[in-house]
Amino acid sequence: MRHALRASFELARTGAATQLYAMQGLRGMAVLLVFCVHYASLSQPWRGSGSAVGALATALHGMGNAGVDLFFVLSGYLIYGSLITRAQAIVPYLRRRVRRIYPVYACVFGLYLLLSWLFPSESKIPAPWPQALAYLASNFLLLTGFNTALPFISVAWSLSYEMLYYLALPLLIHVFQLRHHGRAWRCLFLALLTTLAISVFAAFGGPARLLLFIAGIAVHEALAAPAWRAPPPLLAACAVLAALGCLLLPLALLLKLALLAGAFFLLCLCCFQARSNWLGQAFCWTPLRWLGNISYSYYLIHGLALKGAFLALALLHPPQAHGLAFFLLLMPLMLALTLPPAIALFLLVEKPCSLVQAAAIAATAHPAPALSGAENSPP
Repeated sequence: MRHALRASFELARTGAATQLYAMQGLRGMAVLLVFCVHYASLSQPWRGSGSAVGALATALHGMGNAGVDLFFVLSGYLIYGSLITRAQAIVPYLRRRVRRIYPVYACVFGLYLLLSWLFPSESKIPAPWPQALAYLASNFLLLTGFNTALPFISVAWSLSYEMLYYLALPLLIHVFQLRHHGRAWRCLFLALLTTLAISVFAAFGGPARLLLFIAGIAVHEALAAPAWRAPPPLLAACAVLAALGCLLLPLALLLKLALLAGAFFLLCLCCFQARSNWLGQAFCWTPLRWLGNISYSYYLIHGLALKGAFLALALLHPPQAHGLAFFLLLMPLMLALTLPPAIALFLLVEKPCSLVQAAAIAATAHPAPALSGAENSPP
């Protein structure tokens, strides 16, 4: 049984670096945070008016949004590390990125189309066919993260940010010749870029969460420095808890994002260090790592699965006010019910179409680096 599970969900090679294991666990934590957002929202009809359960649901919803930000940091680290360490032809690089995103996305997109046809009252597609075509095209091309229309797949707005990063980073590296400069020069450039981005977002607004990708870039540069020192694990853990807590305060968005970027920067530094520590080892826990390995499939399908689970619950147990105990006991059950669709999507679509093919092509084209993970990185 354990061998079968390992064959299905283990992506790391035997003897892989501790950093790669910890990274998988961080993905698992990120997707659990995202689950909390949708669980807190959909469980509302079964929650009482008590202050305890209401406060906890609000906290879970507010802090859970940071899961997407952690995904951005990890993507920033992985993709930058892949591009900065060696020159890559742009067309094969983009082909790999499209292969990583679209098989799973297209499958879930088709499922949403089918459900929109079966349940027109729940459909987000505009009725007039020209607007419907434009809406579906913008969603399929991952443009909805930058407009005001509701995404067809609610979580897919973040893929717009991912795709923009995939397109902009090679251009940035090429135009400013980052690969040919030393680390000190690149760090100065990174600091100036961050300052400029914050100034622009503060003055004009815009996709400020792109700053989390820069935090991931900073993680790579810090880890590659010969004399870097990882922060104490207790400091990194406290920084993350404090940053998550600050999300519940009435602070400016840029300040919240800056706190998250700093906290996740420390967390990644601590977990990716060569010398093991208790925090890094915690993220190497196998069930959490395997959840991280299916995190992209889970991310795209769990909202739909969770909604279906709550519809089934409504038939068996009509909505009525319950207290904190019911809210807490229901959470692991709903988490368990969201896993089978994600596992099926991972095993039937993501693994054969995105991961196995990409790994085979990468192995043929060039030897895999010890800690790349870029081909298996979550969007």
